[in-house]
Amino acid sequence: MKELLKELCLADGVSGDESAVRELIISRIKDVCEYSVDNLGSIICFRKGKKTPEKKLMICAHMDEVGFIVTYIRPDGTLSFGNVGGIDPSVVIGRQVNVGKEHIIGVVGSTAVHNLSKEQREKAPKTDSLYIDIGAADRAEAEKYVSPGDCAYFDSGFTELGGSRIKSKALDDRAGCAMMIELMHEELEYDTYFVFNVQEEIGLRGATASAYSVAPDYAIVLETTTAADIDGASGAKKVCEVGKGPVVSFMDRHTMYDKELYRLAFDIAGEEGFPCQTKTMIAGGNDAGAVHISGRGVRTMAVSLPCRYLHSPSCVIDYADLENSYKLVKTLIGRIHEI
Repeated sequence: MKELLKELCLADGVSGDESAVRELIISRIKDVCEYSVDNLGSIICFRKGKKTPEKKLMICAHMDEVGFIVTYIRPDGTLSFGNVGGIDPSVVIGRQVNVGKEHIIGVVGSTAVHNLSKEQREKAPKTDSLYIDIGAADRAEAEKYVSPGDCAYFDSGFTELGGSRIKSKALDDRAGCAMMIELMHEELEYDTYFVFNVQEEIGLRGATASAYSVAPDYAIVLETTTAADIDGASGAKKVCEVGKGPVVSFMDRHTMYDKELYRLAFDIAGEEGFPCQTKTMIAGGNDAGAVHISGRGVRTMAVSLPCRYLHSPSCVIDYADLENSYKLVKTLIGRIHEI
């Protein structure tokens, strides 16, 4: 699964611009399932299992990643931009990005320190004070390569750290996509729907439409979630910890998760002997926020990977957590229909 994850992470797919990721996923699943692409661009897949259950299960993850969109070309040839998704400007300054379909190389710049007032130096930067420098001499030259509306993506390699950790952009949520592709190649106990959603990072838009189309009874949302397990954070402020297993949430800002499914996940982890944890703060959200209130209501749970430095070019996960999340979800596909 590691090589698949690498290929997915290195593909570029900012929210609303997921075509490259979508084409890659389809190339991996087209021979093992029935699939269609909805009007927003989400991939809705049906994988036949050994049995047809009375109730419908949907497993989903989102294809899109956070990034940027060009809003204006300045007279000096630099590019004004806006965030696509929630990005802290402090992780952006000085980073290399790829702009547009031609992957024009650029660097995110900011006002030189010696030109900032004392008050400005003491404040966190804002996105509207930053720009992308593609090396153009002026607006006319920049316009040969870039147009307003073009997306820009973090340029970040896929790197193994230490014994089992991985650093990359877009682990949120290409990790979930990798798990689903692998699961679709397994012999499944029950018929299952798998959905690769678009536009999660800008408001759960793809999931809002796809959940309506599938109309499931149960849903498992695969995600990554913030781990703050570093010096300076203690107790509940850590939220969850890298290396401590999949994260199964009881509540976040958008969803109150199904309590029976929540307990089932921990029962499975205990029976199979791998670690499992929950989030110790009510924070964040994911596609479950749209899924669980779709149609007549959907019994929903989320299985997430703990991830450091989320929404940055250097997200970090532990590969063992990915493997254990996979084991958990594979078992849930069989057990969830027994409830």
